Amino acid sequence: MDPAIFKAYDIRGIYEGQFNKEDAWKIGYASAQFLRSMLSGYERGQSAKRSLCVGRDMRTHSKEIAGSLIEGIRAVGANVIDVGMIDTPQMYFAINHLGTCGGIQVTASHNPAQYNGFKISGLEAKPIGGETGLDNIKHIASALLHTKGKATGSLRELDLWEDYKGHVLQFLKVKPKDLKVAIDASNGMAGKAVPVILGDLPIEIVPLNFEHKGKFKHSPNPLIEENLSEVKKAVKSKGCDFGVCFDGDADRLMMVDEKAETISCDLITALMVPYFLEKEPNSTVVYDLRSSWVLVEEIIKNGGIPRRERVGHAFMKKALRDSHAIFGGELSGHFYYRDNYWADSGMITMIHILNIVSAANEPLSKLLKPLRRYYNSGEVNFDVKDKEGKIKELTKKYKDADIDNLDGVTVRYKDWWFNCRPSNTEPLLRLNVEAKGKELLDEKFNQLKEELSKPV
Repeated sequence: MDPAIFKAYDIRGIYEGQFNKEDAWKIGYASAQFLRSMLSGYERGQSAKRSLCVGRDMRTHSKEIAGSLIEGIRAVGANVIDVGMIDTPQMYFAINHLGTCGGIQVTASHNPAQYNGFKISGLEAKPIGGETGLDNIKHIASALLHTKGKATGSLRELDLWEDYKGHVLQFLKVKPKDLKVAIDASNGMAGKAVPVILGDLPIEIVPLNFEHKGKFKHSPNPLIEENLSEVKKAVKSKGCDFGVCFDGDADRLMMVDEKAETISCDLITALMVPYFLEKEPNSTVVYDLRSSWVLVEEIIKNGGIPRRERVGHAFMKKALRDSHAIFGGELSGHFYYRDNYWADSGMITMIHILNIVSAANEPLSKLLKPLRRYYNSGEVNFDVKDKEGKIKELTKKYKDADIDNLDGVTVRYKDWWFNCRPSNTEPLLRLNVEAKGKELLDEKFNQLKEELSKPV
């Protein structure tokens, strides 16, 4: 087992290269041991809490990996509920719906087809990351010398798609008007979720890449602009009201408007702010620190409380719970909801957008136009070996600004700002710059490019 497969938030690597089915058994054993150890004495007495959910995505090796994982879990004496081939947000639903002590989704999210991995959640679908248990699981799994334990825990299979559909559709508050939507499933789990959940709604869906053939027509990462080319083409050629592109395990999405213009995720969050705060004023909205100034302004304007948080789903979910926030958005395409167990969901996000567009008398581009009042670079990566040293250098150089180090360094002036933060897994610094004018943005971005070397 290559220790490099243990990332900050999940486990991911090349199957039959960096890990194999014996390693999957060990990860199952270690995860069950850790998750059960986190139960209180009272919880250990509850039968449901002694169980773990296991699900998987559509990759060709996911079923085999899930089988080995399940045997490892059962060798600890834990019971397993196999919920089958599902999108990752359904795992969060399953854990809470069934009241288990946690669950594991076999998926490599947006990685290429030869990759696979595990997303581990604890009680109430709380994320298990490096600082909240993944390091412990790594230690236990790495110390196991064999995979010969007897499977004493029980196993049952359970199809939750209808229950999950009901959960997602409870957020549909407006009868969808006559909408046409292009949806690119990226040959991932949205190809199963969309027909099941949206199939009975009075909207016309233009489906793209819904097939599961063990490979991806394009990378299942909607954050890469070129991966939006098919959905943009469909929106233009079919006259769609908007387009959506999901990632591989359907917990993230990107959107384009009826003109096929990409909508950054901080603007999607800003679009949803009045929709949520009208119902519950004075609520907290969590956002990641790369987001545009416009998002904070919209939260305050609509009577909400903005909460700025560092990048990463483990940090965002904890911030939502800690502040009892109504919802939150991340620039990566994750959107989180209090009423979805403070977890992210691509399908629920789409339902909320359907509500907003159906209730409006204007196309999506006009709804977004007032929000496009700043200019930004998007996230650009730079290959920097001494990441910590460069962060310190930038902090010193821009010491006359308003500075904080919540995640890397954020530097704020009255008419522009930037955040430069280190990657958790690569020798990269990630830069986001925003300014009140296009010329100022270009000037400051070029200045920072010289300081950080060539982008990659």
